[in-house]
Amino acid sequence: MSWLSSSQGVVLTAYHPSGKDQAVGGSHGKGGEEAAASRRYGQYTMNQETTKVTERPPFDRSSSQDSLDELSMEDYWIELENIKKSSENRQDQEVVIVKEPDEGELEEEWLKEAGLSNLFGEAAGDPQESMVFLSTLTRTQAAAVQKRVETVSQTLRKKNKQYQVPDVRDIFAQQRESKEKEAPDGTESQSVRTDENKYPGKDGQASNLIVGEKELFPVGPEEAPASETDINLEVSFAEQAVNQKENSKEKTQRGKGDDAPLPSFRLPKDKTGTTRIGDLAPQDMKKVCHLALIELTALYDVLGVELKQQKAVKIKTKDSGLFCVPLTVLLEQDQKKVPGTRIPLIFQKLISRIEEGGLETEGLLRIPGAAVRIKNLCQELEAKFYEGTFNWESVKQHDAASLLKLFIRELPQPLLSVEYLKAFQAVQNLPTKKQQLQALNLLVILLPDANRDTLKALLEFLQRVVDNREKNKMTIMNVAMVMAPNLFMSHTLGLKSSEQREFAMAAGIANIMHLLIRYQKLLWTIPKFIVNQVRKQNTENHRKDKKAMKKLLKKMAYDREKYEKPDKSVNDADVPQGVIRVQAPHLSKVSMAIQLTEELKASDVLARFLSQESSGVAQTLKNGEVSLYEIGGNIGERCLDDDTYMKDLYQLNPNAEWVIKSKPSQKT
Repeated sequence: MSWLSSSQGVVLTAYHPSGKDQAVGGSHGKGGEEAAASRRYGQYTMNQETTKVTERPPFDRSSSQDSLDELSMEDYWIELENIKKSSENRQDQEVVIVKEPDEGELEEEWLKEAGLSNLFGEAAGDPQESMVFLSTLTRTQAAAVQKRVETVSQTLRKKNKQYQVPDVRDIFAQQRESKEKEAPDGTESQSVRTDENKYPGKDGQASNLIVGEKELFPVGPEEAPASETDINLEVSFAEQAVNQKENSKEKTQRGKGDDAPLPSFRLPKDKTGTTRIGDLAPQDMKKVCHLALIELTALYDVLGVELKQQKAVKIKTKDSGLFCVPLTVLLEQDQKKVPGTRIPLIFQKLISRIEEGGLETEGLLRIPGAAVRIKNLCQELEAKFYEGTFNWESVKQHDAASLLKLFIRELPQPLLSVEYLKAFQAVQNLPTKKQQLQALNLLVILLPDANRDTLKALLEFLQRVVDNREKNKMTIMNVAMVMAPNLFMSHTLGLKSSEQREFAMAAGIANIMHLLIRYQKLLWTIPKFIVNQVRKQNTENHRKDKKAMKKLLKKMAYDREKYEKPDKSVNDADVPQGVIRVQAPHLSKVSMAIQLTEELKASDVLARFLSQESSGVAQTLKNGEVSLYEIGGNIGERCLDDDTYMKDLYQLNPNAEWVIKSKPSQKT
């Protein structure tokens, strides 16, 4: 950065990306110190215009910015000033007034979001459904639920409401008693019970769900600790945190970890296959979201970080247009034009326009477009975008980048959602990078579909920008600095913050943005311990509904005999031990018996079917249009990744059916 002293302060005259130039600026003794000190107080020139920077009060920033010095934060503050300046040229937008909730209201809302609303209110008298759910929780998860139930219980009593609010401990007791009645001889061949000896006590051990005497779905710590660079998805994150709190080495990471390079976190190979967001059926994904909220809360509780979940407030918003329009409304409009699209068309087009100009452009995303042009382009887009008459050739690359950021900022509710924006911001308060990443993983799962899909498209684009850093001079930290205020500082929530608070938040949210970009592939993974808990819930629900299922199965057997071809029924019935029958109703070979071996993968099963197809069809299907699915048993439906070992998965879910079919539409 080249800085020139003047009587008015310091003027930013040009951008020099090399570290060498930056070092020179701060190495001239007192003059360099004055330049550094005045970066936040002087003036800088940009696009031939001079902008006065608001003076920030001095304060101790040692706890808020461990790794980022003032020079490296410059992109952040310039972006913030650009945002403030652009907002002056835009029409006032209706602000969401976030009312401070009454005591217990947040906990009540939390229980609803966690799928436990029948623990209070008029439905509290019939907790059977929740008993099944609670029986699958780890100790830390159960403690998080109990804490919220007790708060709601106290609040309802204060308000003289006559609803019975059962204690979580009582519910667990009821659940154990019901199992003892159903199996007085102690045999539980297919039932799931809780091994209380594996609840964490002083040793921090987690609960495991046992089938007979065999762990079917382990969720507790393993004997051998995972590598420091591994993200362990088989053990509850909160349970890991309990163990790590006793490890003094982990405690020292926060102080010195931020200024070190980020670790190369990776996901260890899982023989039963990695589950990604979008792989599960909606009914199972709903259970995943309930568990993710409880796990996130348990993790924050264990680490002593306050998790404030905002309550969404309904406001009057535009029901058409492009900017200042809710994502759901935009998608409703867009799906009339492009059925199945999951990301707003204007968002896609702006990214496309930026990429058409080449991602090698120096200062991409950092250099703003001219404010007057941006205002005119917004008006023109609103009028002509859906008519198809807008002239995209007239949009300069930096203008398109500014429009993209403007679109994100002016969403009526933040892209990271009203409910979880504060939780995203609180990630910076977690002690270690691994725990921050675990929290972000759970938060991504909790986002509404439209928000999550749009965020994914944004992060993938930002990674492509970073991939060209040698030419565009936009490192991952530069990009994080520029994008953080656009995602994290939602003006629509009316959260007016002091300059001091802005400064304190800056480094933290920039680091969160860094993590989102760097580890995005990990963040769209559903932890195995949560999938295992869903399997437990399904197994327990099947057992509870056994009588009803018998009637249904009789009807299904009758219908099958009535409508299906006899030879197909015979083929499905006689499957030898160690062999699975895979169905492929849309391929030439509709069914095939597959011998299970130690090395057989899902990709091998697909290859056998595709070898029966014509070369043209096989090539099309190889492009990812079809996948092998695990259906039924202890899961609703799950799309398998190619590296799934079929024998291991069969042992986990022996009652599943195996079907090759088309993937759901993933249109962007």
